[in-house]
Amino acid sequence: TETRPKAIQFGDGMLVYLRGINHNPDADPEDMVSLRLWVTKDRVISARRKHRKLFSVQDTKEELEKGYIPGSPIDLMINIITKIADRISETVDMLDEDLTEFEALDKSEKQDILKLSAVRRQAANIRRYLAPQRDALDAIYRFNKSLNQEQAFELHDQTERMTRYVEDLDLVREHAIVLQDEIRNTISEQQGMRMYVLSLVTAIFLPLSFLTGIFGMNVAGLPGTEEPQAFNYLALSMALLAVVLLVTMLWKKWF
Repeated sequence: TETRPKAIQFGDGMLVYLRGINHNPDADPEDMVSLRLWVTKDRVISARRKHRKLFSVQDTKEELEKGYIPGSPIDLMINIITKIADRISETVDMLDEDLTEFEALDKSEKQDILKLSAVRRQAANIRRYLAPQRDALDAIYRFNKSLNQEQAFELHDQTERMTRYVEDLDLVREHAIVLQDEIRNTISEQQGMRMYVLSLVTAIFLPLSFLTGIFGMNVAGLPGTEEPQAFNYLALSMALLAVVLLVTMLWKKWF
């Protein structure tokens, strides 16, 4: 039941656990499919869970049907590993392209942060299996004494590929974090500017509200209650006060 990628030597055979990209319908690529391999000098037995096809194995099967026959079970295993790495490469490149395209967009909405979070989660989940898979391939390279020079070179090359993909996923995750920070800063700046404008508008209307409150009191003794032009004088004074406040704010470069 433990499907973490690894390689274990048992007598003259080796048990290899690998993970491949999940390209099944309605499946998330980061929900990687587990492949178990039992490899000896004269046979390879593979196993997986039902209804979870691994397209990398299907690619190898198609090559066999077309007449490409590996020279040994080890060559078949390396071929499967290569196909798995090819599918992983496509997914890593796709994530990087998505971030590059996203960076060119006018992004300032909160749903953009959710999209980047999905990319970060996908990259993190894939990397979680690629790091031990790299170690598993390295273990095959170091412990399998039956490898010839060409097989050892191919396996070492696939190990290096896994290392590059792990590093690429780290860069994708860091790139997504930087883009998320930029979006958050943009949203914060927009919200801060809106609050700043509201504060300035409030500062202009605060003294005007004070005047309307004073002259709106229904008590005796208020100046201008017997003067027909009192309202016009008050309205003009309030307009002049608003203009003075606005000019003062512009002069102080508050706007």
